[in-house]
Amino acid sequence: MHLTRTEKLGPYHQHVPVYICPNCKRRSVDLDGYEGFTTQAVQCRTCGFGFLFRLLEDFYPAPDTGFVVCDRDRHVLAVGRGVFELTGYRDDDLMGREIAEALGLSDETPIDVVQEWGVRKLGQELELRTRAGIAKPVTVDFFPAYDDDGGLLVALTPRQA
Repeated sequence: MHLTRTEKLGPYHQHVPVYICPNCKRRSVDLDGYEGFTTQAVQCRTCGFGFLFRLLEDFYPAPDTGFVVCDRDRHVLAVGRGVFELTGYRDDDLMGREIAEALGLSDETPIDVVQEWGVRKLGQELELRTRAGIAKPVTVDFFPAYDDDGGLLVALTPRQA
């Protein structure tokens, strides 16, 4: 008889979903993905941001990391704190635009792999183009969405050239 990992470890070691706020970067754990006894999706209890992004494993962003949330077509849905400081783009400049085109990310982004295979790609050393047209080196972490909407979370962290 072949046992799954969960059956070997028992019910107390099952995966508990970890959520991160794209705005304030606060992490939280929620068993069912709903706020209390309602069917409303979880929102950030710290800053009040409208939704949280579900991760399979916990993630600790750097203090100067900025998050961008995209839909399944890679269009920007939400922009968190730190993105303006890093790129010079305000929320309105990015909303609805395709992420790679909007930020001028270098061509070797692994977005296709992340979305198709549902795997995260961490530590990607890329360049983005700021609003002023300056090429800026960044470390980018890509996370697929694990819900029916199928979006993408992009974490941008500045790095030294």
